[in-house]
Amino acid sequence: QVQLVESGGGLVQAGGSLRLSCTASGSIFSINAMGWYRQAPGKQRELVATITSGGITNYADSVKGRFTIYRGNAENTVYLQMNSLKPEDTAVYYCNADVIIVSGYKYDYWGQGTQVTVSS
Repeated sequence: QVQLVESGGGLVQAGGSLRLSCTASGSIFSINAMGWYRQAPGKQRELVATITSGGITNYADSVKGRFTIYRGNAENTVYLQMNSLKPEDTAVYYCNADVIIVSGYKYDYWGQGTQVTVSS
């Protein structure tokens, strides 16, 4: 019913930058919030950043001041600008969307994940 497609991951040296993007499509009536989560090998998935439909953002302490989440001109798109990357940022990054579909029901959707690798 709803698909999230991510792009922008890759390999970068410490101190470098990457921008992730995520676009939601399908039977969407509205999106309450979108966000990014990450999961490193052997660790639990953790919140990176979220943004509501009203533009309120929330960040993990570990990325504050380095990462910026923002919505695109198309409301179903969210970006994560990652600067000053560190090796500990290495993880699979997942896009998440809190969606009300056209039937009126509310669901939580996830993208397939995109690998971010930061070399030291």
